Amino acid sequence: MIDDNKWMVVGLITSPHGINGRIKAKSLSDFEERFTKPGKRWIQKDKEIPIELELISGYKQPGKEYYIISFKEIINRNQAENFKQFKMLVKIDDIPKLQKGEFHFNQLINLKVKILENNELKIIGEVINFENEKNNLLVIKLFKNGKEILVPFVKEIVPMIDIKKDYLVIDPPSGLMDL
Repeated sequence: MIDDNKWMVVGLITSPHGINGRIKAKSLSDFEERFTKPGKRWIQKDKEIPIELELISGYKQPGKEYYIISFKEIINRNQAENFKQFKMLVKIDDIPKLQKGEFHFNQLINLKVKILENNELKIIGEVINFENEKNNLLVIKLFKNGKEILVPFVKEIVPMIDIKKDYLVIDPPSGLMDL
């Protein structure tokens, strides 16, 4: 197992693309060069030790929200198929400094989740994961029943994030908490 504090997830390998070993990767990053600029990259399955690969090339699919990338070590579709659902990682040391009010997705994990009830913020759960295959979704574990819910990560539903104070506020539409 690796120390999660040394790595940050920046993408998710979703599927092979074509027969020559190229893969589709969903970005969790605002930095396109992580998927386009040749060089060393790390991928990881679940909590296994990251594997180092060499990115040869990559480009964003026009009109789509994913990148098509090629690794030196993956040369055919069968090999590419084996890497579905792997995470793409960067070392924490390689993370660019952010502006005030910006954050990295991994900083949302373990934040307490608060909701406004009777003009008071009440802690209802904790962010345990972030899903971004098709939509940005927070996976929140509710304290009252241990149930996990998916909450769309949009400003209207998550109006406030306070990384320094270790919480975020949600304003879910009616019925979302009951699903």
